[in-house]
Amino acid sequence: MTRSPTGPVVMGVMALELAAGHTPQRAALSATEASALAEKLGRDLATHAPQVRDLDLVLAAAHFDPAEALRPGWSLHQRLRELHQRAPGRGEGARLIAFGADDTGDIPMPLQADEGLRGGLLRVVPFLLSGDDHTVEAVGERLESVLLETGMAQADTALLAQTAFGAQIEHARYMTLHDLAAMTAMQYDHGGLGPLWLVIETALMAPAEEYWLDAPPEPLLRYAGGEVHIALFEPAAWRARYASQDVSDERLERAYQHFQARQQQIAAVLEAHGVPVTFAHCPGNTDARETLQS
Repeated sequence: MTRSPTGPVVMGVMALELAAGHTPQRAALSATEASALAEKLGRDLATHAPQVRDLDLVLAAAHFDPAEALRPGWSLHQRLRELHQRAPGRGEGARLIAFGADDTGDIPMPLQADEGLRGGLLRVVPFLLSGDDHTVEAVGERLESVLLETGMAQADTALLAQTAFGAQIEHARYMTLHDLAAMTAMQYDHGGLGPLWLVIETALMAPAEEYWLDAPPEPLLRYAGGEVHIALFEPAAWRARYASQDVSDERLERAYQHFQARQQQIAAVLEAHGVPVTFAHCPGNTDARETLQS
């Protein structure tokens, strides 16, 4: 179970694995489609944890990049939590609450995905479960234990999502946010970004703590105070820290360009996860770690 700052809730996503070359035609569903998807989603989750029926199920019927769901403070789900708190019917029993596009087809700001993060093969549709604390705890523990292995959406649910979003979906499955984080960590490790995931994990799970990535040949960075500072080395300072002294100038130039590209890649990934990035100029006559702490 993932905890919200305002109380325990179960935070999860319906993960849509898209066919290569096929982006969804629609960013969000109509109110009718959103309600239909919420009903099927609730039914699917109840097959794993029957007490789901005793909780409010709140669905944002819009799709996002996974990085948008893995941001400090779980900001995407907090938007959903705020919408839930304003929904009518509180105290009248378990509710299915779905948010989508308005009557004119426009997408409200809380459901607008980051335009710069479109195009990936995995999109996520966020949901949360809220209600009695004891029931939330029990359902959260159950879903954490089973969804990663057995959380495939039923066929009619996947078909509804495919039709409504106008997407070619290879697989549709349910995950808690912890499941999504574990999967992302594995993907980053396979993609050569394993050390960076530890920075993102700190921002997610322990945002008040400090974390250093100080492992050459990786760029030097420090996470503290909710943001990351990356050391921006001048060529001579970079050579002193990273390069062998007997390498030719041509190879050094290529290696330095590769290092700069790696810095930009790391900054882009961090910013996709909602972690602000600042580059700190580090000339050759300064201690880079001290510069990042100043």
